[in-house]
Parts: sequence; structure tokens; C-alpha cells
Amino acid sequence: MLCLPLAACGGGSSGAAERPKTPPSGAASPAGTPPAPSVRPLAAPTLPPGPGGATPVFSHGRRDGAKRVALTFDADMTADQDRRAARGERFDNPELVATLRRLKVPATVFMTGKWAEQYPDQAKSIGADPLFEVANHSYSHHAFSTPCYGLPAVTPGSARQDVERASAAFRKAGVEHTVPYFRFPGGCHDDAVLRETAPAKVTAVQWDVISGDAFAKKSGPVADQVLAQVKPGSVVVMHCTHSAAPATEEAVRRIVPELRARGYELVRVSDLIAAR
Repeated sequence: MLCLPLAACGGGSSGAAERPKTPPSGAASPAGTPPAPSVRPLAAPTLPPGPGGATPVFSHGRRDGAKRVALTFDADMTADQDRRAARGERFDNPELVATLRRLKVPATVFMTGKWAEQYPDQAKSIGADPLFEVANHSYSHHAFSTPCYGLPAVTPGSARQDVERASAAFRKAGVEHTVPYFRFPGGCHDDAVLRETAPAKVTAVQWDVISGDAFAKKSGPVADQVLAQVKPGSVVVMHCTHSAAPATEEAVRRIVPELRARGYELVRVSDLIAAR
């Protein structure tokens, strides 16, 4: 479980559309330019329902397949942080997004509805970029089961409505491309909430690599932790908020070339699920 008291920092079919073949991200490229990323599927795959029709949970891809890893970024913002944002606190991280684009890194951004409301232009830009996919991270980053790192809890019985409220915020912001994936705030969930969210028809996405970027002041330990844990099929959890994860962008500048040097292809969560 992520060491994440982070209250501040993203409908598909059952199969992915066929994608053109592209060289792996670890392959050499002319003139030292970053390798071409994989093409985003036209439709994101989901997992079949869990026991009793519950929301299925995905934590990592195949271990015996290609060396692929998904970097994921939580764009967190809670409903009570408007005033802090108005005073200049940055819950966004455009520098990180620019670095991912410059390095041609496909990524899945788990976005709260509140973040999309606060930064609609950025949310729309991320959703329109074929490098990225936007997934649901709740509306206001409240816990879906407790205790959960001190996060306030959603109102009992409102879990599905919270997921749908976030999706509505994405539509209002003009987010073009979303995928049917959901990340529980703090990763906290139980069997009851998996059953309650089942009608939303999402796949819950956890992780197997904790970056430790939440509130980290230095990038070195973050990069070290990611590089030490990554395996084929890994899902890495990081954050897209300068306020609560100021070292992430610098860490990514080291993590990405090192992973590629090790022969890893950087992909989105939908790519890992499609390969299962």
C-alpha cells in the first residue's frame, strides 16, 4: 500500500483495437531522439467482473511477457483545497507533463474531478494528447474505505456516484479521451466498495511499484526506489502535483532513460491490460 496521506497531488470495450507495429521504446532511434511511443488503443480493454460481479482489480501486467512498464500519475486535488489554489499553491505540474511529452513517454493520468475543475485547460490538453490516457481517481480524493491515511471518507452508499461525478467533471472540462479505469484514493478499498462500484463498469487499477514521490524533497531516492522495484509488467504510482510531489519531474528525467537503457518499453495501463 502506498505511503500516501496525500490529500493533495485520472466506457470501454473488452478488447483493444488492433494497433500498428512500432519499435519498442528501448530500441535505438536515429540522431539520439527519443524512440516512438506505442499507439494509443482506440478502445481501452477492461478485466471481467470479480466474484459476485464486483469491480475487478488490476495491479500489474504479465511477468513472463515483454519488458514493459506503465508509469502512472495521480493528479490529486480535494474539494477543500480551492482556497489554497487561489492563494497560489500549485496542485498541477505542467513541467512534468512537458517532460513526458519531450521524452515521448506514454502514461496514464489518474485524475480527480476536482483537479479537472481547477485546471480545465490542462485536463483537456492531457486528454487530447495521444501519448496519454485519463482515468478516474474519484471526485475529491476522499477515502472509499477507512482508515485510509487520514483521508476523509465518502458518504456511505455514495461510492458509485462519486466515480460518476468525476466523469462528469472530465466531460465538462472537455477531456477528449478517458479510459474505464478507477484508482481508489490511497489505494484503499474493501469487498463492499468493490461491489458498490461495480455498476460504474470500471477496472480498479492499483500498482506494484511505489515511487515514494509523495512529499519527497529530493529526486534521487524516488528514482532509486522505482528503478530497484521495477519488473516486467509493473505499474508505477507517481503524482502530478507540484505542491505534494515537487521532486517527481526531476526523478522522471532519470527514470525514463534508465528504464529504456535496460530494455523496457514504456506503455499505458491499457497496453498492459490488453496483453494479459
